[in-house]
Amino acid sequence: MAELLQEVRVAQTGTQILFAFLLGVPFTQRFADVTSFQRSVYFGTLLAAAVASAFLIAPSAYHRILFRQKEKQFVIEASNVLIIVGLAFVALAMSGVILLITDLLYSETTTAIVTAAIVLVFVVLWYVVPIARRIREG
Repeated sequence: MAELLQEVRVAQTGTQILFAFLLGVPFTQRFADVTSFQRSVYFGTLLAAAVASAFLIAPSAYHRILFRQKEKQFVIEASNVLIIVGLAFVALAMSGVILLITDLLYSETTTAIVTAAIVLVFVVLWYVVPIARRIREG
């Protein structure tokens, strides 16, 4: 349980910083100049960061509420799922930020290539490698 909560602290902090950054974006001067596509990407990214925060904070809430209720196994299993889903939303939010910034700075082609590469990195490092290892080790 301690390892699980320590892992989630790392992901929570980064996600909360990203979420805070996103909350301030609409109040910048340049936000008025974004396209409809960029506005949609921003809002989707903001929502992904909010959902990621909810999933990554939930294990702490479960732990606090169920502390000393003989629910340790449930808390650990539920927290594992919550963190995996939360990390998927973190990847979506981070990819959305990359998409938004790249779209502001470069051409559509560059934006597509960079965003696809970032998504691929998240999918491979966070999911494919550990799942392949899990399958291989049985």
